[in-house]
Amino acid sequence: MDAFTPQQTIELVSRIGCKKTHMRWDKLFWNSFMAGPLLGFGCAVTLSTEAAPWYQQNAPGLIRTISAMFFPVGLIMIVLSGADLFTTNVMFMFTAVLHRRASLISLATVWVTSFLANLAGTLFFMAIVTGYGGVFEIPAYRTEVINFATAKCLTPTWVQIFCRAIGANWLVCFAVYVSISSREIASKILAIWFPTFTFVALGLDHVIANMYFIPVAIFYGHPDIGVGLYIWKSMIPTTLGNVLGGGLFVGGMYWYLYLTGEGSDKITFNVGGLDSAMEVGGPMGPSHRRSVPNSANEEEEKENKMANGEGAGPGHPNHVTSLPSSDHTMTSGLGRELTAEKYTNRKGIASTIEGQPVEGV
Repeated sequence: MDAFTPQQTIELVSRIGCKKTHMRWDKLFWNSFMAGPLLGFGCAVTLSTEAAPWYQQNAPGLIRTISAMFFPVGLIMIVLSGADLFTTNVMFMFTAVLHRRASLISLATVWVTSFLANLAGTLFFMAIVTGYGGVFEIPAYRTEVINFATAKCLTPTWVQIFCRAIGANWLVCFAVYVSISSREIASKILAIWFPTFTFVALGLDHVIANMYFIPVAIFYGHPDIGVGLYIWKSMIPTTLGNVLGGGLFVGGMYWYLYLTGEGSDKITFNVGGLDSAMEVGGPMGPSHRRSVPNSANEEEEKENKMANGEGAGPGHPNHVTSLPSSDHTMTSGLGRELTAEKYTNRKGIASTIEGQPVEGV
């Protein structure tokens, strides 16, 4: 299986969070600004697909499921382009703070910056492209825009929106988490697609998506929703629920399962044998983990055995079962970049980089 293990993946999540603390503020802002329009494209396609009056009356579940199939295009573009989304930064920064690689001040800075920039980018896309561009001026589209915002902001209670938001970012952050474990583009797209499709099909609430869905209804003259109601009834409960869902149930949970209680055991990205595959079964302490060969002689001996058993099946005496090695030709760009010393160090704790102790920054 050409993928990182869960432990390796949450380690990368922690390093990505640390990396964001080293970004220049202006780059963080504009990178977050760009995420707004990218997600907005997915939101706009969802609205145009749901503008089907017959299906809304006779098969509302079916048309919602069909429209949900197109929403993930926004998150896919965000992940593949490296844009910053507030709701996924919740997972990255929360994990980095728990892992003592980032401070609470850094967490607040990244969260506030990405939130405000996402809002600015989404409103820009909403107003310029789909608002003044007249994308939803046809009566059937306009009606769906109004009805969709009503179902998001007016019909449910404050507590219901909060609870739905927990599930939404739980799935969005899980989608990004499993996409990080994938090491090539097609797998990343599939990893993102299904969890994101699920949250939209269930009608859960995502704060950045709602920054498009509800303001576009206000733009087209929704009679019962104003800016104040939107902030109180949608933005606040959705933000709180998204923070809880992505921070606690993804970042916090996998940090607890795979990055705590490990003692001095080093997390390696050498997946040259079945040892790392054992991690897929769940978190294990050092005493339960089989060792991975790391000396030059052991690696050379293994390569010779594989050469002798080339083309042989599992019954051949020289057959060796192995996984792709992320230390050699299969190393991903993300894996190489995030092995930088400044992303792997923990505050106040000595870290090990390639066998040499390095004091945490």
